Amino acid sequence: MAVKTKAKEEKRPLHRAKMNIKKGDTVLVIAGKDRGKQGTVVKALPQLNKVIVEGVNLVKRHQKPQGQLRQGGIIEKALPIHVSNTMLICTECGQPTRVAHERRPMGADQKLRPVRICKKCGKVIADRTRSA
Repeated sequence: MAVKTKAKEEKRPLHRAKMNIKKGDTVLVIAGKDRGKQGTVVKALPQLNKVIVEGVNLVKRHQKPQGQLRQGGIIEKALPIHVSNTMLICTECGQPTRVAHERRPMGADQKLRPVRICKKCGKVIADRTRSA
């Protein structure tokens, strides 16, 4: 009697770690085959601790045509890379930096809100996803 093997399941962490990098941030790749490249984060995957960066970690996929919806052929696709292999580029000083978190009064009501701070210049890193 053959033993059935389960499909490879994705390992999920027991607790969700806070990621310092968000969608829309400009990052520098610091490790891997694309080391030294810069790009914009297209998608953040906090459950997997990964990000998809535009123009980085590109692979070619052979795709069959799906009726009239999608053409077949060889397409280039960006795959996720681990967030520890990227470094955030500050919006103020333009250098790769580590990130601090603080609560500062912001907005019209001056309510304390969490913001990201550049460790090199000490200024607030602009949040491109939030409009304020």
